[in-house]
Amino acid sequence: MSNIVAIVGRPNVGKSTFFNRLTETKQAIVDRESGVTRDRHYGKVFWNGRTFTVIDTGGYINNSEDVFEEEIKRQVHLAIDEADVIMFLVDVTNGITDLDEYIARMLRKIRKPVMVVANKVDTSERINESTEFYGLGLGEIHTVSSINGSGTGDLLDNLLQHFRKDDQEEESELPRIAVVGRPNVGKSSLINSLIGEERNIVTEVSGTTRDSIHTRYSKYNLDFTFVDTAGIRKKSKVRNNLEFYSVMRSVRAIEHADVCMLLIDATIGIESQDVNIFHLIERNKKGVVVLVNKWDLVEKDNESVKTFESAVRNRLEPFHDVPVIFISATTKQRIHKALEETIHVFENRKRKIPTSRLNQVMLEAIEAYHPPSVKGKYIRIKYVTQLPTRTPSFAFYCNLPQYIREPYKRYLENKIRTNFDFSGVPIQIFMRKK
Repeated sequence: MSNIVAIVGRPNVGKSTFFNRLTETKQAIVDRESGVTRDRHYGKVFWNGRTFTVIDTGGYINNSEDVFEEEIKRQVHLAIDEADVIMFLVDVTNGITDLDEYIARMLRKIRKPVMVVANKVDTSERINESTEFYGLGLGEIHTVSSINGSGTGDLLDNLLQHFRKDDQEEESELPRIAVVGRPNVGKSSLINSLIGEERNIVTEVSGTTRDSIHTRYSKYNLDFTFVDTAGIRKKSKVRNNLEFYSVMRSVRAIEHADVCMLLIDATIGIESQDVNIFHLIERNKKGVVVLVNKWDLVEKDNESVKTFESAVRNRLEPFHDVPVIFISATTKQRIHKALEETIHVFENRKRKIPTSRLNQVMLEAIEAYHPPSVKGKYIRIKYVTQLPTRTPSFAFYCNLPQYIREPYKRYLENKIRTNFDFSGVPIQIFMRKK
């Protein structure tokens, strides 16, 4: 990807607020608590007919023993390596701090454009105060207010001058694969193993990932976007606003995904919250692959897989036509098979059955088992077609659609699944008046 801008700076200078201002979204979590942004967070910015990617990073800390802050520091370095332009955000209300000077020394060694952005400049007096930052030795100071947006237009005009002049290609709408599950089941570890880089922070602490992190995957003739999500807890266990917003962003990631990889912890087994997340995916009509992670930590024999898989499928009833794969994100056991199955489910979600073939198969199934009569009235299904929807939906035309009950709809769905490959994809059945 070209034209990437990384926002860096010490904690609490307003990087996430600035990111949200540029992208005109509320993608990055903003909170008074230091260290809220932990992973890199990507967004799109549109300005004067140009499009570029902006990366929000965690607050840079030096000489810290905190596991998160050391990981954040590494993530900031990765963002700088990726970016074409660096925006160094500083806080005019605090002036130059020791940490600002440390970051400036690091940025002076980088052979990339660095723009010093003085944030929280809400008054003319603060514009004068911002001149202090010339002491960082990084050139011109750009003054903005992330809260009210002042100065961002001039800043973006100057930013575009650092970009290449060649025409930008429109980025296609890539398939989205959301990696979801309860906290600490290995979602970030799986993405890191698949892409071959430690792009997302992984620690043993539950709740490390708070934002939904987008990562481009382009290998082996595949091209799509991974979305790493925060662990989805039960409502009763969401203890504060910050965690609530993280869970909500995970739910939104499911809503905008094409396929979801649902991770289950093999050392714990399938729990009620796993089932809740599965049904959330099903209600949103998304493709789904169930991945039983940490399988390397389980004592197993020849019957273990069958027993565990049977337990999973029983809990997922009545939608049981779902791939279940046993993996280990840390040892990379079967992770590529999981990816292949996920792509297969994505293709299934787009599958279109010719009307002639559909009627040939389904009318024969209907003839073998007619809908039960209701109040002495016989139901006759004459025709079936697949609807032009984004997910597999089928309309059956009959004389009395109001009398078709759910058990018969499930019979029709099972027949469709038996004859056509819709594994991992919810199917909708509609009865319509002929």
